[in-house]
Amino acid sequence: MIRSEILKEIAPILRDHLVVCNIGLPSQELHMIDDQPTNFYMLGTMGLSSSIGFGLALAQDKTVISIDGDGSVLTNLGTLPTIANNETDNYILLIIDNGSYGSTGDQPTYAGKKTSLSAVATACGCDTVIEVQDKDLGPVLQSAIDSKKMTVIVCKCDSGNIKLPVITMDPVVIRDRFMKAVQA
Repeated sequence: MIRSEILKEIAPILRDHLVVCNIGLPSQELHMIDDQPTNFYMLGTMGLSSSIGFGLALAQDKTVISIDGDGSVLTNLGTLPTIANNETDNYILLIIDNGSYGSTGDQPTYAGKKTSLSAVATACGCDTVIEVQDKDLGPVLQSAIDSKKMTVIVCKCDSGNIKLPVITMDPVVIRDRFMKAVQA
């Protein structure tokens, strides 16, 4: 499975939660598959989906799921020890690990080589880290939500992108409707 197929499969699980989605194609794909006011689409700031989602989880009680990519997490590895040392049980970091920088042309990342992001998260002190294959993500994600324990999920999948348009919604509109969803 490629990332867009994974997002299509888990969209019904995500629908009832606050979601902060990674820059570029992941946000475009989620927007196309199941646009929701509870989805915050990153249109810039590579590597910060996990940080923004974690801060949101610390600030309120609703479940927050950050969807990040291996390339983005590798650009902001400092977020993993921060998450580990400031645990909040309403936060899930879902790293879709396709071994590539998907939004910029599928150049390989080190996660597609020798670096294991699940091992890195564990070494940083994250207590619940699960590595899963793409086809098994749905039940694992639902179980993590139900557990009400902070969880890092590394979902291994194939590299590849679908062609789709950019998000034309104004970033201010994305922000404002997301803020209303957080406050609801």
